[in-house]
Amino acid sequence: MTKTGFIAIVGRPNVGKSTLLNSLLGEKVAIVSKKPQTTRNRITGILTEGEDQFVFMDTPGMLRPKNKLGDFMVKTISSTIGDVDAAILVVDAAKPVSDIERGILERLKKQKTPVILAINKTDSVNAQKVAECIIAYSELFDFSAVIPMSAIKNEGVDIVVKEASKLLHEGDWFFPPDMITDQPERAIAAEIIREKLLRTLNDEIPHGTAVVIEAFDETPTLIKIRAEIYCEKESHKGIIIGKGGAELKKVGTWAREDMEAFFGVQVHLDLWVKVKENWRDNASLLNSFGFRDE
Repeated sequence: MTKTGFIAIVGRPNVGKSTLLNSLLGEKVAIVSKKPQTTRNRITGILTEGEDQFVFMDTPGMLRPKNKLGDFMVKTISSTIGDVDAAILVVDAAKPVSDIERGILERLKKQKTPVILAINKTDSVNAQKVAECIIAYSELFDFSAVIPMSAIKNEGVDIVVKEASKLLHEGDWFFPPDMITDQPERAIAAEIIREKLLRTLNDEIPHGTAVVIEAFDETPTLIKIRAEIYCEKESHKGIIIGKGGAELKKVGTWAREDMEAFFGVQVHLDLWVKVKENWRDNASLLNSFGFRDE
């Protein structure tokens, strides 16, 4: 009998939710960065093993909204949590419980949603710190399982899969067995470019960028992509492009390498930078950039 289930991956920013999703799938479908608030949309990752199909949904890090983009991200988390069979709360082993985790657990408790606690980044703390983390969270919620792990080192990820399997229900699969994400190719390409911007730029500038794929022309051996990078200030545009176009070229080279690895064909990438002031607070622009309420 086949089993399936929708499982939300939730937590505060920068605890390793997207890294966990990629480790679970054995394939990179969610961008990662040391900078918080990397994930903006819900990312679906599909893992099919034996008779089990897991539909994992990586969510943005829970935060206090500072603009309409932040509002969208919080709504995305709320709508995802409200419609799942189970959840994985990812926490940083080195950090104490915050109001963010308390709020998430309170919501899940009201819904009677089973929750796995994934204590991440255990490779960077001692055993006593992990034990303190387990005790602190166990006082707040009756978890289905508590798993110390390191997503980046792929330690404990197999245990997460094993415990999540117990939370699936009998039913037909929602996706073909060889499918790993429901993201359109354009969305994947845009996210890869944005990841390289996060890698190249510093401070606030990358959070003020959005990537829109204007053209995606595909043949069996070549994909031609034209992408526009939007930023909020003219001064930011100069920084993104860099002296003599050096920074933008770097972003393009790294993005093209990742795209060719993912799509399995040669990629020609054409990048342009444009300014749209305060786009993160402009509902119309947010909608056109793909941040739409579902």
